[in-house]
Amino acid sequence: MSSRTPSPPSQPSADPVAPLSTRLRTDAVGSLRADDAGREVTLAGWVHRRRDLGGLLFVDLRDRSGLLQVSFGPDWTEADALDSAHRLGAEDVIQLTGEVRLRPEDARNPELSTGDVELQVRTLTVLNDAETPAIPVYRGPGDELPAEDLRLRYRHLDLRRAELQHNLLLRHRLILATRNYFHGLGFVEIETPMLTKRTPEGARDYLVPSRVHPGEFYALPQSPQIYKQILMTAGFDRYMQIARCFRDEDLRADRQPEFTQIDLEAAFVGPDDILEWVEGLMGELAHISGIDAAPPFHRLTWAEAMDRYGSDRPDLRWELEIRDWSRVLGTADSAILRGAVEGGGRIRGFRLPGGASLSRRQVEEIEAAAKAAGAPGLLWAKRTADGGSGPLSRWLDAGHWTALEAAEGDLFLVAAGPDRITSPALSATREAAIRLLEIPRVRDHAWLWVLDFPLFEEEDGEMWANHHPFVLPHPEDADRLAEEPLSVRGIAYDLVYNGSELGSGSLRIHDPAVQRQVLGLLGLDDGEIDRKFGFLLEALASGAPPHGGIALGMDRIVKDFLGAPSLRDVIAFPKTTAARALFEGAPSPVRSDELVELHLERRRSEAGEKAASAPDPEIPA
Repeated sequence: MSSRTPSPPSQPSADPVAPLSTRLRTDAVGSLRADDAGREVTLAGWVHRRRDLGGLLFVDLRDRSGLLQVSFGPDWTEADALDSAHRLGAEDVIQLTGEVRLRPEDARNPELSTGDVELQVRTLTVLNDAETPAIPVYRGPGDELPAEDLRLRYRHLDLRRAELQHNLLLRHRLILATRNYFHGLGFVEIETPMLTKRTPEGARDYLVPSRVHPGEFYALPQSPQIYKQILMTAGFDRYMQIARCFRDEDLRADRQPEFTQIDLEAAFVGPDDILEWVEGLMGELAHISGIDAAPPFHRLTWAEAMDRYGSDRPDLRWELEIRDWSRVLGTADSAILRGAVEGGGRIRGFRLPGGASLSRRQVEEIEAAAKAAGAPGLLWAKRTADGGSGPLSRWLDAGHWTALEAAEGDLFLVAAGPDRITSPALSATREAAIRLLEIPRVRDHAWLWVLDFPLFEEEDGEMWANHHPFVLPHPEDADRLAEEPLSVRGIAYDLVYNGSELGSGSLRIHDPAVQRQVLGLLGLDDGEIDRKFGFLLEALASGAPPHGGIALGMDRIVKDFLGAPSLRDVIAFPKTTAARALFEGAPSPVRSDELVELHLERRRSEAGEKAASAPDPEIPA
């Protein structure tokens, strides 16, 4: 959920407009103001919209700085220019020379930064005729956007829209501010390799076959994690990078196969150093974006976040918290409730004042959200004037209602069982209840650090690194690492904004013996460890300082600061949810002779039968 839903901007950006003067133009279209009245200027840009009123013709001229109304008339426009103006089409590229004039008071447009003036055109040069656009750039009031697949197919036209230009210009400003901020703190930007070695980081790698080393592959980096740790061992105290990263995973609105992150690492630090630097950065970026980010940010441990909200990235714009009613409801005459407690689980849920106003259908919608998150169901009860109603109420007596602090009109939503099942279900319940009850926010911008994540998690009897295998075990838990690894916390921290994870980081293991032990607990034998991570262990053994860092998702920061519905709205050339680039047509087949050069051959499979049987590109059938 976004903190705000901004209306589309009337022009690309509120950025200060650079002159943008060249041999073909004196000014940027969006830079002209009332003070420029009387000046002769030369402008260049695209025909956004044309309005032919017979004797007079008006064109909205556009470049990335904004829009300007220009006028053609027989009293001030040369005859050949006036004739050409009547033949202009949408998206033609033109150059104009004329005088800046104040618009009549009743014709001014307060929605445009240039709305007080217009250009009375004297000469016109058509620099390039445009074909009829496949999708419209200009949208009138009430016009809907074309389908997203169509917009991605014609991305060069879609990128001319004011909304997308505004988004990308803001992204540029945030990246520039990030570099300047960390430069001021003594960080050095160092580029790390794009062709690297496969390492387990939680997602599938994109592999690149080596032509000169048959049968061997590079991997595109999921992150610069190991390289930035090695830079710490090399003596670079503070590193940062605007890093491109790649993960071959299923996509959704907040995921892309290639993404950009603000990556940093520093030596001789504790977690508070990293957290304070990032809070300062968020303050800078939020100020540019027009939102609030006042440090210090709220902090919760992972255990507290899961206990109170059922999520490790709770949205704290609402204060609705989970309550533990194990003692109260564990005495009820219910096999479900008693069995949950006796089996080591808990009975937890929400008290929703005024929730009894929800219909049965709405309550079932909340229950459906809990089931979708993995719970077998929810128990619910409404407190009414004559007692109570709902499945849970049949087991509640007067003492239970009193212990629950129930008031008339309250709705109780309860999940019983182990936390691993009930926590995600209650998190989904919380979101659905907030939406259906229209619970008011207590704040518009909720910043949160979630700290002390478990070092490991277990799934189907197999142990995995919660963040990644390089997180430093918490010193208070280190003595349990060998015997009780699932009980060990890591010195790890996530930054959460309005329920969205913006970044994840940790202090790193700098002792090679501990690093080898952690990798062994993840199921790697010594031979595998040496093959996959020998270069890292060698660097750590050379005298590695204590170090730590964080990676912040640049795409997600821009998306969430703008309240955009998708990452595709803040990336110039994004992929679809099927990981396809519709504009340039990637991925695409490769000719058989090119595969041979890479020591690869195409094998037929049921999934790839169609592609395998297709003719090679660039080879006539």
